[in-house]
Amino acid sequence: MSLRFVASTLVVGIGTVVLLGAYVTTDIRDGLVDERVDRVLAESAQDAAIAQLRAATTTAANPDELQTFVNDLQRELNGLGGESRGLVMLRSPDNDSAVPLIVGESVEGLRTVVSPDMRDAVRDGATQPWQYVELPADGAPGVVVGSELDIPVAGPYELYFVYSLADEAATLALIQRVLAIGAIVLVALVVAMTWFVTAQAVRPVRQAARVASRLAEGRLSERMTVRGHDEMATLAQTFNEMAESLQRQITRMEHLSRLQRRFVSDVSHELRTPLTTIRMASDVLHDARGDFAPHVARSAELLSTQLDRFEALLSDLLEISRIDAGAAQLEFEEHDLAAVVRDEVDAVAPIAHDLGVSLRLYVADGPNTASMDRPRVGRIVRNLLSNAIEHCQGTPVDIAVRSNRRGVAVVVRDYGVGLTPHQVERVFDRFWRADSARARTMGGTGLGLSIAREDALLHDGTLDVWGSPGHGASFRLLLPRTSEGLGKNAPLALVMRDREFEKVGPPVTLQEGIWLRRDGQDTEVKA
Repeated sequence: MSLRFVASTLVVGIGTVVLLGAYVTTDIRDGLVDERVDRVLAESAQDAAIAQLRAATTTAANPDELQTFVNDLQRELNGLGGESRGLVMLRSPDNDSAVPLIVGESVEGLRTVVSPDMRDAVRDGATQPWQYVELPADGAPGVVVGSELDIPVAGPYELYFVYSLADEAATLALIQRVLAIGAIVLVALVVAMTWFVTAQAVRPVRQAARVASRLAEGRLSERMTVRGHDEMATLAQTFNEMAESLQRQITRMEHLSRLQRRFVSDVSHELRTPLTTIRMASDVLHDARGDFAPHVARSAELLSTQLDRFEALLSDLLEISRIDAGAAQLEFEEHDLAAVVRDEVDAVAPIAHDLGVSLRLYVADGPNTASMDRPRVGRIVRNLLSNAIEHCQGTPVDIAVRSNRRGVAVVVRDYGVGLTPHQVERVFDRFWRADSARARTMGGTGLGLSIAREDALLHDGTLDVWGSPGHGASFRLLLPRTSEGLGKNAPLALVMRDREFEKVGPPVTLQEGIWLRRDGQDTEVKA
């Protein structure tokens, strides 16, 4: 911020100084030159009148006398003008007198400043024509003023007064140097002043940023220093009050969260003992249901089914409690992810067969091994398969496994109802379901995907989801194979089409417990 302010001030300051300097320099130059030109015109007019008066009153009649008169007149005019003025006298092209007079310039080479246009103006009788010129001796600026001189017997001649503007140019150069030095000093002062003022204004903002960063890191006791009673002090006081409010709220939420986790853990543990007793009684009733009346037998079956769901819910709650408490223990061993996936596909195959769902597995060649806790990874895959079968609406479910140097991936893709963007954002939330009615064929607690993501994170992996209404959903599990992490290039894309699955490896389809090749030859492969 300080750099932007100083840079902006520097640009504006330099621009202002340049414009002001140009204006002042131009105005001074015009004033100096205009004043000098006025003096030049007045002086040259007076001297031209004197020269014409001398010519009109001369008594010279022969060439020698006329030449002497011209020489004396030139010396007189040079004396009147001083060192800052030169004189050029030329015979007019219209002069047809037979008297030859020797005329020229007072300084060698001065005749070159008289331009043809200037001579034409004098010949045409213009009143005191003049123009700016560059003097040949030192290249200084000058002014040449012309007039006509009629000498009796000798005829018409042209008289040019050449004035130097070197003094004015030197004065202007001095003024420009002074202005440049003043501009540099002024810009430096403005920059220094801006930097000082900006630093004073930005310092509290930087302090607030540092304190906010520390608060974001969890250091809730950080506060800003309050000095004085100005606006910055008010900002610091308000910031501190906000930080204190946030600290109270976060502390209260952490306390409530701990109480909630402890409550869930305690309830889950306390319910296991009575649930075990109920389960034993339910198993007795379920085994003897053949001796009961139909409606009593049906009640025994419902009781057993609901107890299964209750046990699954308690198991998930206990797992969530262990994860929240940081007590989850993993046993890492080297396993083939393709073998884990095939085992889980075999486990859900009967349910998929009953629902008319075809499971298609694609495994890439090469090692697909990684260090993992096999039960947890199996639970992740099982959750993904169960969700895909539940929501595929009878369409096939594609599963692909592939690895690269740094990671191994499994993608589970269905082509059913899909997910909206809002559902994609909440799909891993605890107890959240896309079907608000909770009418599920395969049961479920609403914790499966949440636990699956936590299991993936415990492996330093990721669990990603994609969905589109009417086009199905896709889940991708990535697990690292080395300590370098997953890297940027995943072995499998999150969103894959039919042709992309077929490029992974030889496709097989599970039907009635038998893996069948999809090459049309119906070669049986052990499930």
